[in-house]
Amino acid sequence: MRNTARWAAALGLAATAAFGPLAGAATAAPEASSLVLTARYGDTYTTLTTDPAAPQFSEVTLTCSPSASGSHPYAPSACAELRRVDGDLDALQPTPGVMCPMYFDPIVVTVDGVWEGRHVSYERTFGNACVKSTYGSVFAF
Repeated sequence: MRNTARWAAALGLAATAAFGPLAGAATAAPEASSLVLTARYGDTYTTLTTDPAAPQFSEVTLTCSPSASGSHPYAPSACAELRRVDGDLDALQPTPGVMCPMYFDPIVVTVDGVWEGRHVSYERTFGNACVKSTYGSVFAF
């Protein structure tokens, strides 16, 4: 009987070691990831928000957790790109080899919200719409 108790204890510990992490992962809730992205023509977002005549170009929502959704036209691919860079918008790079016209018609993009539990506040000015489009699905709205 004594060996049976040891064997059962050892088997229980082995099962906990092997399958315990899986059980915890299955019950853990993903961190929230929900963003609001805006794009406006002009030099800076601050000037645009204080000038009522400044045109708003676009505003979309992007939710990546628990699944890709929102009004962003390319939500699944935008979420995949953000996951690859762990939500670091500065790490997004333009597509190599894409040529854009050399004129200045600035577009200010802002991103505000939460990425995996962390607050996100981002602003970037692109030279024109073509340049903005080279940065992948995240800014393709």
